[in-house]
Amino acid sequence: MSSSTLDAPVAERLVAAAVAAPSLHNTQPWRFRLDADGRTVHIHAAADRALRHTDPVGRAVHLSVGCAVLNLRVAAVHFGWEPVTRLLPCPDRPALLATVRLAESVRGAPETGLYETVWRRHSSRFPFSGRPLPSDLLTELIEAAHLEGATLRFPGRHDTERVLCATWEAEWRNRADADRSAESRRLVSGPHPPSLGLPSAALGPQDALDRLPMRDFGAHRHPEVLPALAFETRPLLALLSTAHDRRTDWLRAGQALERVLLLATRRGVRASLLHQAMEWPDLRRALDGLPVDGPRGHTQMVLRLGYGPQGPASPRRPVEEAMEDHE
Repeated sequence: MSSSTLDAPVAERLVAAAVAAPSLHNTQPWRFRLDADGRTVHIHAAADRALRHTDPVGRAVHLSVGCAVLNLRVAAVHFGWEPVTRLLPCPDRPALLATVRLAESVRGAPETGLYETVWRRHSSRFPFSGRPLPSDLLTELIEAAHLEGATLRFPGRHDTERVLCATWEAEWRNRADADRSAESRRLVSGPHPPSLGLPSAALGPQDALDRLPMRDFGAHRHPEVLPALAFETRPLLALLSTAHDRRTDWLRAGQALERVLLLATRRGVRASLLHQAMEWPDLRRALDGLPVDGPRGHTQMVLRLGYGPQGPASPRRPVEEAMEDHE
């Protein structure tokens, strides 16, 4: 049950949950600050950890912060608070992406069961079994995205091929782009702090059948030298989209993405994110009309879902490093 003040141990757990969110290349592009009243968490974009070449407009930063906001909300409910979220609350402070005020919960906030899952969710860039997900779970995942103002669609076989082709094209472009390649390599091989970036164990192999375009974080010009395994022949992909493409939509999409990932993890489903086509405007637009029999939206993420090994955890910054001083 919540009290009138937020004590330090609970505040630390709230921020720790937020920091556990996924981010592009594990850049963790956020900073947190407790307001003077001790009951409002401010989430700022960390400009020094933005990927200038891969994410020039900051869309991925907003998605990452949205994921962190969702985790913070889940943790707040777990500790008995009612989270009241505002997106882009101060037009004159563009780096302030969201605030979460911890309001009293008169009757006690309902437990979502997702808090424990926050700590178990990891991307898995390894082969999946190909066993289909039950239809009721697919429906739950669609509803989870809808709760946060986004749409989750599962393309059919023909549209899945189009998604894979666009992702392969983006992967080839990324490998050929010197600036993006160097940016990616820094988050794998350094130099960077040990609490940021991706350890080699988390990268996973390439697809020996060249069907699934797994990201080459080392940006090798000759990917045949990379470890390779046979991946599933019919991957289950999902497209997360929003009706509009504003900064608030990016933040909402991040919250929807994390809710979907937490629910999938809770149900024993692994996930990896195929973000490459999102990094090239023309390829991203090419996916906006998929599936072709559904309403047009703005694609924010491509997810790959299935049953398989749990991916290893990537490092996270300590809470004290993610926090700023009180306002």
